[in-house]
Amino acid sequence: MNLSWRFDKGDVFGGLAAMLVAFPSAIAFGLISTAPLGPAYVGYGALAGMVGAIALGLAAPILGGAPRLISAPCAPAAAMLAAFATQFAVAPHGLQPAAIFTALALIGTLAALLQLGFGLIKGGRFIKYIPYPVVAGYMSGVGVIILLSQLPKLLGLPSGAHGQDALNIALWNPLALTVALATIAFMLASPRLSRVVPAPIVALLGGTAAYFGLTLHSPALLNLDGNTLVIGKMQSEGIGAILDAASARWHDIAAFDPDILRHVFVPAFMLATLLSIDTLKTCVVVDNVTRSRHDSNRELIGQGTGNLCASLLGGMPGAGTLGATLVNLNSGGRSRWSGVLAGGFALAAALILSGLIAWVPLAALAGILCVIGFRLIDWHSLRLLRQRSTVLDFAVIATVTVTAIASNLMVAAGVGVTLAILLFVREQIQGSVVRRHGLGSQTFSKKQRLPEERAVLERKGAETVVLELHGALFFGTTDQLLNELEPHLGKCRHLVLDLKRVYSVDFTGAHLLEQVAAQLNEHGAELLLANLRPQLAAYFTEVGMLKPESNVRLFAQSDDALEWAEDRLLEAEGFVHGENEAPLGLGQLHLFASASDDTLSDLEHYVHGRSIRSGDKVFAMNDSGDELFLIRRGGVRIELPLADGSRYHAASFGRGDFFGEMSFLDRLPRSADAVAASDLELYAFSRADFDRAASHHPRMANLVATRLAYALAERLRQTNTELRALEEA
Repeated sequence: MNLSWRFDKGDVFGGLAAMLVAFPSAIAFGLISTAPLGPAYVGYGALAGMVGAIALGLAAPILGGAPRLISAPCAPAAAMLAAFATQFAVAPHGLQPAAIFTALALIGTLAALLQLGFGLIKGGRFIKYIPYPVVAGYMSGVGVIILLSQLPKLLGLPSGAHGQDALNIALWNPLALTVALATIAFMLASPRLSRVVPAPIVALLGGTAAYFGLTLHSPALLNLDGNTLVIGKMQSEGIGAILDAASARWHDIAAFDPDILRHVFVPAFMLATLLSIDTLKTCVVVDNVTRSRHDSNRELIGQGTGNLCASLLGGMPGAGTLGATLVNLNSGGRSRWSGVLAGGFALAAALILSGLIAWVPLAALAGILCVIGFRLIDWHSLRLLRQRSTVLDFAVIATVTVTAIASNLMVAAGVGVTLAILLFVREQIQGSVVRRHGLGSQTFSKKQRLPEERAVLERKGAETVVLELHGALFFGTTDQLLNELEPHLGKCRHLVLDLKRVYSVDFTGAHLLEQVAAQLNEHGAELLLANLRPQLAAYFTEVGMLKPESNVRLFAQSDDALEWAEDRLLEAEGFVHGENEAPLGLGQLHLFASASDDTLSDLEHYVHGRSIRSGDKVFAMNDSGDELFLIRRGGVRIELPLADGSRYHAASFGRGDFFGEMSFLDRLPRSADAVAASDLELYAFSRADFDRAASHHPRMANLVATRLAYALAERLRQTNTELRALEEA
């Protein structure tokens, strides 16, 4: 049985406790979301909150990726829907309340579909990475819009009054203002009054209590008929109200004006994004508490499904809520059943409590909204003005906020996306695309060279330039790369670019590399590209950069490119490599150079010739053996088998060199594989044969031991040089 569906009696208590927190909050958030539309629609908002809590509670846990998460209408959804309603009403050619209500329904439906899409395209890991300054600016704009829109209701101004009328004290309604101030006081004091009941519920209960306290002075407030300070009676209650909400929603969707779509897409995208962020952040907290791991993509699918069900049934959208989820965990919730039961308990509560909504004071809703709006404003961003390095981030927040207030939230969203792109480009430009920079006289390939070859490479190696790139090579970073390359383009013979850590290249980047290759070609130099990802190689081919006749060469590894460049430098100095090599005699090998003819003639009895075909192993790791191998012709690769099945190229050796010296010296098993890189002609000199030869030719033995030690010291010195170059790069 799937553990996430294993029922536990704690799920009943967890679901019930979570409902007691989430359901009243959902009603409050529903009331808030439609408050800007006027008293006629506030009741529908309360009903939408209830339906949203039921639908999200029943649907989201079934498909979600965080089994103990409680989903319900939330503050971000309420704040954004209220702000959208305000914007739609005051925009040029403002919509009528009925059209706005339909637009809000479409926003919820479209946001749910977008959330489903985010999950299906595996966007869960990316949705969190919207730049914070953009989100902060957008939410600050929403906060200011809410404050401005709720001020007339907070002051109890007559219907039809505007924001500037708030300056006329004669228009203020003392009763409404008293209820609003009491609500705000309870909202601010709620952390001290209760750590279990959410602040909006404490404030709503406090504001309602203040309203009924005022009835002692004004008994007329106990009448619902004609009372403009409360929501008033709903057309239906209980199951009838829920069915009416679903019927009205389907009627609105079926009869909507297609012209409204152009108003709702951007708000729906922003709502889907913020609800997804809110949910995933809650999931991270739950993971830390329960030491579990959620599936972000599956959770977005679950949230999208829950919000879609809520929207189609006349409810408001929501997200995974932290408060209700923690209450669920602390009350014993262990599986998905706790979330489903929370939805079931919400349904029961809706059937019983819907009649009480009529007495909710409108001024109390305005007070809650004003506190929420004030808190949405990112006041901490003012600290960004203290440092020059963060002024631009503050400018982004301020620009999005001002745009939202001066124009509308849709334009602010577009400005935010544009600024997000600019922020990304800025970050890419600030960091160098060049990770390491070296010369062939300091950085050598893994092929071990003889002393005379090494001397040539140290003298001529500066003609090879090696750059390791990382990040994105696009229009924002090509100029800095060109600045790095320009001093070398007229001098080097080989330019090696290691692209292992380059994850994307745009057309500007490809064009730059094409220009670099053309400049190198003017003086016979070549561009060597290593570690090129298959998709980038295909892209370079499509744009015409990789042509058979061009001076651009591709290599699987940067070491292969560097070895190829070294071979070309050595060939220019008269050294022979490849198929034209002639097998070396014993006296031509570096270890036995300057030995007498008699000594060499005697040594031929102790060494044994051996031929190895290309690709075959000379020896394997952990093999026993004490032979020192002297290369007469060809090359060999020393490779380390890794646990994942891959192989690490540790070193290469060519004609005239030797390998296998470790086991020759310590007589322990081989520490790596030796694989023939080409057809090999070898001399094998065992330790036992060396010891016998040493007894007859002590001077020869001393010469070989000295040169062996000298070669090992040179290899260690080369390693130190390369490590220093890497550290300084």
